[in-house]
Amino acid sequence: MTYIDPDRPQFELFKSLPRDHPIEMLNLVRVRDQAAYPADHPLAADNLAGHQAYENYGRDSAPVLKRVGGSILWRGAYQATLIGPSDEQWDFMFIARYPDAHAFLAMVKDPDYQRAVIHRQAAVLTSRLIRCAPSETKDQFA
Repeated sequence: MTYIDPDRPQFELFKSLPRDHPIEMLNLVRVRDQAAYPADHPLAADNLAGHQAYENYGRDSAPVLKRVGGSILWRGAYQATLIGPSDEQWDFMFIARYPDAHAFLAMVKDPDYQRAVIHRQAAVLTSRLIRCAPSETKDQFA
């Protein structure tokens, strides 16, 4: 099974959580070998790789992320899974920080973001998007 966009129950759960504190979104993304743009999209005939389409998404969505007060807190390169499904490998891994959930919702509703997200949908084979509440870092796991 692949996961590209949130389903309605997941999005409703997201919206039901408190909105007035910072949030961090863990993004794990696996892209297609070849992007799958809708037939009527200007890039449909360009045979872009999934990586190229996702880079287009990053380029076009970055100004919106900044405009709502968000930032990329951490980015890393996948190497290996020590615990978990061995068939889950990720091309892009990062944590985006938002001042609050209102900012995230404003981003996804922004017309510029809605134009950018078509690149993400064309690029992504499967993904995980996990909302987290930041906590103070300590020298312990829990």
